[in-house]
Amino acid sequence: MTQRFTYCILFLSIFCIACSKQQDTKEAIARVANSYLYESDLEALLPSNFAEQDSLLLVKTYINNWAKDQLLLQKAKINLNDNKEVEELVEQYRQDILIDKYKGAAVAQYLDTVFTDKDVSDFYDENQEIFKLNEELVKFKYIHFGNDLLNPEDFISLFKSRKKEDLDSLVSQEMQLKSFNFNDSTWIRLEDVLDKISVLDKSDKNALLKKTNYLKKEDSLGVYLIAIKDVLRRNQTAPKSYVLPTIKQMILHKRKLDLLKKIEQTLMEDAINNKEFEIYDMTRKGQ
Repeated sequence: MTQRFTYCILFLSIFCIACSKQQDTKEAIARVANSYLYESDLEALLPSNFAEQDSLLLVKTYINNWAKDQLLLQKAKINLNDNKEVEELVEQYRQDILIDKYKGAAVAQYLDTVFTDKDVSDFYDENQEIFKLNEELVKFKYIHFGNDLLNPEDFISLFKSRKKEDLDSLVSQEMQLKSFNFNDSTWIRLEDVLDKISVLDKSDKNALLKKTNYLKKEDSLGVYLIAIKDVLRRNQTAPKSYVLPTIKQMILHKRKLDLLKKIEQTLMEDAINNKEFEIYDMTRKGQ
């Protein structure tokens, strides 16, 4: 226990004299009737970077909240004479937790988490309607260089070129650029592009939704060149590569539901075969 934590406990123990009079409560720091709060209950409460005064306030707040809960619990026990409903709710909650834990353990052990390209493609092809875009996507590249660049026309020429060797030459000189993106094979949200490139604003949106050789913008920080390679608009089908994480998540979810359904079905069948579960003839009642 740290010195700071010990100080807090000693300070607060002044108000808990009754605790020290009983052998089984010598480490208690607070009491409400026959309920005690112990030092061990508070050991994980204080962050290591807390100031001493903050730590004291945190401990006092925790103790006061604990005391309020204990007092309310006592009043509830006295005034709520019929606790049958509460006990039923507690028991149902306990059962639900156990069932959920068992299901979680079964899923962790038996769920198939391996995906093939065919798994992904089949799911994507069969569920095209759920992959409609609600935002614009673009493939783009851009560079940003300062006004002090010695050979800006060379960079513009290399950027506009469609030759691989020219792009390689541009990439090799990336240290002279303030920022850049050369990967124009990945789909990106148009809103992210607008956020990423500070010189762009909403008025540039229409220009960015057209395939262009390049769009040039300038500000006090330098020159920006943006080239739009491809565009997808709202309500078009999202490309498979863009929704791949979602596809995998949805496949896993479906497999999980199928697995749990199979486990439940197997349990029922085994219970019936082993005479552990049977439904009595309800028509015999009352005869």
